[in-house]
Amino acid sequence: MTRKESSGTPGSPGKDVTATYYFRPKHGTDPGEAARAIAEEESTGTWTGVTTRVEYIRRLDGTVESVLPSGSGYVTRIHYPVELFEPGNVSQYLSVVAGNLFGLGLLETVRLVDVEFTDELISFPGPKFGISGVRRIIGTTDRPHIGTIIKPKVGLTPDDTGAVAYDAAIGGVDLIKDDETLTDQPFCPMEARVPAVMARLEEAKSETGRQVLYAVNVSTRPDRIVDRATQAIELGANMIMVDVFLTGFGALQALGEDPSIKVPIHVHRAMHAALTRNREHGIAMRVFARLARMLGADQLHTGTVSGKMDHDRDEVLADNLALTEPSFGHKRTFPVASGGLHPGLVAGELSILGTDVVLQAGGGIHGHPDGTAAGARAMRQAVDAYMAGISVTDYAHHHYELKRALKLWGYS
Repeated sequence: MTRKESSGTPGSPGKDVTATYYFRPKHGTDPGEAARAIAEEESTGTWTGVTTRVEYIRRLDGTVESVLPSGSGYVTRIHYPVELFEPGNVSQYLSVVAGNLFGLGLLETVRLVDVEFTDELISFPGPKFGISGVRRIIGTTDRPHIGTIIKPKVGLTPDDTGAVAYDAAIGGVDLIKDDETLTDQPFCPMEARVPAVMARLEEAKSETGRQVLYAVNVSTRPDRIVDRATQAIELGANMIMVDVFLTGFGALQALGEDPSIKVPIHVHRAMHAALTRNREHGIAMRVFARLARMLGADQLHTGTVSGKMDHDRDEVLADNLALTEPSFGHKRTFPVASGGLHPGLVAGELSILGTDVVLQAGGGIHGHPDGTAAGARAMRQAVDAYMAGISVTDYAHHHYELKRALKLWGYS
């Protein structure tokens, strides 16, 4: 997270965790009073005076730094003394900065926008591989990576899953991942699926010379997730995937800290929009991006600036910056742009997001009229065109797969 120097006495700004909130107070409520209600609720206060409150706990009070107008509401920065937090307990961190405030009667809406932690609370190792480590595995320097999802989302047998993976690999993708809903169901058990996919990826590698990662979804209950990830690795997996909002950030922490997990961790954000989509209420993705990076995410979905999912250009850029800016010595996390991407959108995405990004396309690859391999080639051709400084339409004149994709989906 953003670094704050750890000097000063308890309760002073140097020792505080600072949270930024957007809020709209209930009609007739003073904004300053509403901000103080947040600070009190998330630290030592309650709705009424209590006889158990003693003077010495005042050092743990949350304090309001500022309240400034913003749009139809206000932005406040609130300091929480570091003593409120149990070092290393990320679940407890969230309980302080994002606890009961969302139901406060003085507020119409409230959104946790960002958090700045102090050194004492960042005892986490961060990504084991990061952007540079994943690039070393794939053998790239500066081009964006191309990923795809096994489609259909669920239902394929292990052998058919391997066949889809093979077609995507020979077409030019760098990453293949399970869908968020595919874990260890009887129709495609992990014990059979992983060897089937990895065998086909080895076959593709012998033909193309290219290493492709397969992110196996190991999401399960937190007390079993390390064992499942270890099993996937023993079966041959060269990457694992976790649905972090569904398993909890503690599960990601367990994977990130366990020395036996020696492959990159791909983090999916399924269900995030229940918390992040409303820009006046909930929790911004930036907070979760910071948490995921410090807990060990090598890749994290942060969204697109086009495609089928709800998106906000400035928020996506800020979220990606949280994954890639210098932060507590942690390696940089690869942002993943996903949701409705196809070759015609590649140039627009890269012109805004830069090339340190994974472009994840599902239907935009498998829906190609000539099949998965052709769809993967079309995505790779669109990336190559951008890297060469050539318009996608000009490049398509001499690249059949790309031409077919642009005819089907268009371009921007």
